[in-house]
Amino acid sequence: MSSIAALAAAMLVAGCGGGGSTGSSGADGNTLTLWTHNAGNAAEYGIVKRIVKDFNAGQSKYKVRIQAFPQGSYNDSVVAAASAKKLPCVLDVDGPNVPNWAWGGYLAPLDLSKGHVAVKDQLPSTVGTYQGKTYASGFYDVALTLYSRKSVLKKYGIRVPTLDKPWTKAEFMAALAKIKAGGRFTNALDLGTGDPGEWWPYAYSPMLQSFGGDLIDRSAYKSAKGALNGDKAVEWGKWFRSLVTKGYAPQKSGKSPGDDFRNGKTAIQWDGSWSGQANVDKFGSDLAILPPVDFGGGPKIGGASWQWGMSSTCSNKEGAQAYLNFSRQTKYFVDFARATGTIAATTAAAQQVKGYETGGQFNVFLKEAQKFAVVRPVTPAYPYISTVFSKTAMDILAGADVKGALDQAVSQIDNNLSTSHYSTGS
Repeated sequence: MSSIAALAAAMLVAGCGGGGSTGSSGADGNTLTLWTHNAGNAAEYGIVKRIVKDFNAGQSKYKVRIQAFPQGSYNDSVVAAASAKKLPCVLDVDGPNVPNWAWGGYLAPLDLSKGHVAVKDQLPSTVGTYQGKTYASGFYDVALTLYSRKSVLKKYGIRVPTLDKPWTKAEFMAALAKIKAGGRFTNALDLGTGDPGEWWPYAYSPMLQSFGGDLIDRSAYKSAKGALNGDKAVEWGKWFRSLVTKGYAPQKSGKSPGDDFRNGKTAIQWDGSWSGQANVDKFGSDLAILPPVDFGGGPKIGGASWQWGMSSTCSNKEGAQAYLNFSRQTKYFVDFARATGTIAATTAAAQQVKGYETGGQFNVFLKEAQKFAVVRPVTPAYPYISTVFSKTAMDILAGADVKGALDQAVSQIDNNLSTSHYSTGS
């Protein structure tokens, strides 16, 4: 899943303090280095290589040279290079990390006004900003959604929700109760809780936000108090735990929740757009792609995936900007989406991707990203917040006292906010 990062490495950035670096790197004259996390992803890496090849062939002033890393070691490599002031000129970054990397002095603001695609035409979740400046831009996003089967919903007399009229909490819980009582499925619901790390805030904090809580008070980004431990957050936590105590969902999902859904073990699955094609291949027209539940504050899903930026230490920023603006052609947005099975960052590009065009079977994912996506908190503290929330949510699902666990999480986050001297604001 392209939006999930190895945030443990990124947390090292959070301890470095604000301010830019004074060294320069990433270019040898007009030859610029580009880093990507796609060494193990042949499809996406192929598009990166194509853009670089086209750029190098289309003009004679600059030459871009690629260095690819496996995703698992990428953030460590960036942290080490930043410490040594040896970052490349161009690099990709997971969207939620952009504020942390900008605050830490890794990234420089971008001027994308000369690109073929205007920033305003992109999904907001595909543009990385911090303190009013743009630091990164991506070609695609993904969307969370519920999967079921039309025949299953019909059998149990469950209304098929729509984007305009999603399930309410009461409807959702009644549906799970009916399915469990039917005895046909091992799991009425599978939330994918066996997946560790960034999946937890990506997948479950939107539910918290739909209840009316959040990971932090976004009015100032200075405290999590009230947002993460207020009445709405406690209500979310109690509901989250009830899915296990009522036997609707496993505390820890199996190794392959998608296979469990496709093999008939699970009735409803909380998963991403990346599973859409495999589910269609299995169920055909019986597949039901359903919007997220409205728990009271409107349906919510996570937003932001991998994006591209320029290092603050790049010694040839003019060349880096030229490459980044060149890459912003609709055809490349289309190529990335086709190669990765993701949602193109612009509507114009999406119209050229089979299944995502208006009326296409996957167009619902684009609409969900447009209507429901919420980016993770735009603060340098996010990597720390992510880690704390993940552990807290796991503890709650395992039976910890909800209010106590959330109070402890707020205390930890607020202590980090007060001692790390982050620059605040979005």
